[in-house]
Amino acid sequence: MCGQGGDRRGRPFPVCVLAAVVERATGRAVCLPFARALQRFGVPEEVLTDNGRQFTGRFGKGGEVLFDKICRKNAITHRLTAPASPNQNGKVERFHLTLRRELLDDHQPYLSVAAAQAAVDGFVAQYNTDRPHQRLDERAPVMPADRFRPAPQDEQELLELWLPPHLAPAEPTDHEAVTDDADVLPVRQSWSGGPIEFDRIVPPSGNLQVAGKQFWLGPQRAGQVLRFWVDVNLIHLLVAGARIKTVRSHLTVNDIARLVADGATNAGPSPLPQIERSDAIEVERIVARGGTVALAGQVLVAAEILGGRRVGIRIEPATLMFYDLDTRELLRVRPNPQTMDQARQLRGGRPAGPPPRPSVEPVRVQRRASNSGVIMVCGQKVSLGRAHKHQTLTIWVSETTRAIELDDEETRVVRRTTTLPIRNIKAERPRHVSSQ
Repeated sequence: MCGQGGDRRGRPFPVCVLAAVVERATGRAVCLPFARALQRFGVPEEVLTDNGRQFTGRFGKGGEVLFDKICRKNAITHRLTAPASPNQNGKVERFHLTLRRELLDDHQPYLSVAAAQAAVDGFVAQYNTDRPHQRLDERAPVMPADRFRPAPQDEQELLELWLPPHLAPAEPTDHEAVTDDADVLPVRQSWSGGPIEFDRIVPPSGNLQVAGKQFWLGPQRAGQVLRFWVDVNLIHLLVAGARIKTVRSHLTVNDIARLVADGATNAGPSPLPQIERSDAIEVERIVARGGTVALAGQVLVAAEILGGRRVGIRIEPATLMFYDLDTRELLRVRPNPQTMDQARQLRGGRPAGPPPRPSVEPVRVQRRASNSGVIMVCGQKVSLGRAHKHQTLTIWVSETTRAIELDDEETRVVRRTTTLPIRNIKAERPRHVSSQ
């Protein structure tokens, strides 16, 4: 791989900043020389690469790659060429042609990567210091090294260079040659055996995959930086420090060790609030089809929409809080007709954890349009036109809006005018009123 410099106005110089010989262009093999260049010359304003997987994961399903993370952490704008457009990175491609013609085509195979690197270093030194380029000055011979300058030291000291724990920064030297010792894997950050943290960027699909498990965030979160807090029991997802989702962990100790090897770091305390000391009790029950649960011989109403679902119930002196067991998302709140003495005698009772929190995410429901193209959500009628009659449509219901996904890939957003709760998730056929 090789890199090219530019001036402060964004105009590229025909100067080779770095040229590294690697056996395979993997993500780590690419980031090692990139990290050395950042420390030696300073952090640039932007970097232009092609769409190789070692450079970017924006068009895949695996989230953020290491090269993208280094750019983001150091405020480097990472620009990509258009697919199948090598002319957009023409000066680097032209350097590749010059390197092949003048060094590689007439040379026997090198005995090692170190020998090939030494030859490339010699060619780069001659290219930068003893080869005038007309592009720099049409009237007088100018060498690329005469125009290229690293970032001033005082500017480099303003912000500390960020590199992942397993990419140890190389000390700047007068000679850029790569030796066998330089390619030895640096000592990784030791894992304490507890929870870990790492970042991922939500892809355009909104469906992120980590260690074989998919996490649905929705297209509305595409491009956001997601922080994972992970242990063998729970996985917390945070955006800008705010927890948006919590699920049960599917990871083993070996899975977490692999994530640490890929750049994850030891995590701080859990983002869940500390358990409050109170008299609250929690139990688990399956909601009957009619939306009721039985507690201490009494049949209590939960919600019809929860029928057939196993939920947790936080019992407080005045209220019953129904919540999702995986995410602790608050589902319903009902008055508590029982005493706490009765609650302590319930089957499966346990001390309560942190209070469940209401969801801030839109709720996905389905509705079937009537003959006239009308749907009803939470008591509010929305007319879509006869072109959509009898179609089953998906609606994302939030506190203020309803986003309706139509078959022509159009999304229609309607302001919410009612405060009624959602009673049905699945679509139902419109009810016909018999005329008398």
